[in-house]
Amino acid sequence: MSEVQKKKYSDKEKNNIFDNEFMPHIDSMYNFAFRLTFDEDDAKDLVQDTYLKAYRFINSFEQGTNAKAWLFRILKNSFINEYRKKSKQPAKVDYQEVETYYNSDSVDYNITSDLRVDAVKDMLGDEISNALNSLAVDFRTVIILCDLEGFTYEEMAKILDIPIGTVRSRLHRARNLLKDKLHSYAKDMGYDADEE
Repeated sequence: MSEVQKKKYSDKEKNNIFDNEFMPHIDSMYNFAFRLTFDEDDAKDLVQDTYLKAYRFINSFEQGTNAKAWLFRILKNSFINEYRKKSKQPAKVDYQEVETYYNSDSVDYNITSDLRVDAVKDMLGDEISNALNSLAVDFRTVIILCDLEGFTYEEMAKILDIPIGTVRSRLHRARNLLKDKLHSYAKDMGYDADEE
């Protein structure tokens, strides 16, 4: 295993790398984070954490290499670490706050129910997004990295820290799962879904 050579960048070089090599990828970083978390605020926090770590460990980055892949790997690792941390904690609900709100005079039950209907109505129209989001995180991640973000198998293997053969088999399985989930939708849209 080769050791990562750390280069000591000056503050000006750090800022230049950050602005010119890292910041152009912020939109794709947010899209990836949102697809992992399904929550705007969590996605923003994850991207912010990723950029903070990227700047903090910028001396580990080799200028001229694939900055997007390096950032995606940081984001993926941060997501996994946060997911593990949250999965070990029990869910927290402030019952006092809920009770206070619903016992107050300002609560409008009609607005509350309308918001629920609107949210469900918006979710029903995007079958492809729902099918993608219903995949397990490992399968969803390879689809996002390959088909939405355009990473090569080699880059994906580095980002996910798995062998390239695993990337290919996982991607194949993920696409088949997605295909099965979208079979009836394809028929409804007029595609011959029975063709291979």
